[in-house]
Amino acid sequence: MRNKYHLYLTNKERRVVIGCLIQLRNHLLHQGKYTDVVDELLVKFTRAKKKKIKVKEV
Repeated sequence: MRNKYHLYLTNKERRVVIGCLIQLRNHLLHQGKYTDVVDELLVKFTRAKKKKIKVKEV
């Protein structure tokens, strides 16, 4: 059984993650390696639902 994880990211954090995944994909392509896993993650991040939540600061 696979565990599910939920990440709550701000718009800026989401852009940084997607940018890093694109850089990793380009690096792997340059080395001639497979990018299947990175491609799957990119699709998941770009299609993920955006949910507004309130955060209480202590």
